[in-house]
Amino acid sequence: MRDFARGGLSASGAVSPTGASHPDPLGLAFDAAREAASRGEVPVGAVVVRDGAVLSVAGNRPRADRDPTAHAEILAIRAACAAIGDERLTGCDLYVTLEPCAMCAGAISFARIRRLYFSAADPKGGAVEHGPRFFNQPTCHHAPDVYGGLRESEAALLLRGFFRDRRD
Repeated sequence: MRDFARGGLSASGAVSPTGASHPDPLGLAFDAAREAASRGEVPVGAVVVRDGAVLSVAGNRPRADRDPTAHAEILAIRAACAAIGDERLTGCDLYVTLEPCAMCAGAISFARIRRLYFSAADPKGGAVEHGPRFFNQPTCHHAPDVYGGLRESEAALLLRGFFRDRRD
């Protein structure tokens, strides 16, 4: 099942010798992040996967949507929930190119995401390994398994380049 939040499948999915498609979720997230950057949005992308199937792909859209909640994670979670017809994403994994903020961490918890994979740490705005460390709080209802630092240098380079270009 593929339901892409405001976009289509990019060429990041790998194809096995038998012709079966095996999507690279983090690769799709990076594609969505690059697409966001091309629209002038902060380059963050997110992908929701369940049982190896991509449910949704989204990039940041706060500027385009004039919506401060239109972070990639929120958009991907909304699209995945719509795709499966449930507000809970039990058994789903979320791949993101940047450590989620507090708002997104809250949505991840409420959606019951099983695993969170992210690339670059965000010491200033992140809320998973930095700041409030949302999932470690006693008021957190559900904490996913968290795996950070995947393709971190690639994500950091993308973000640094975006902000450098904005300053020039």
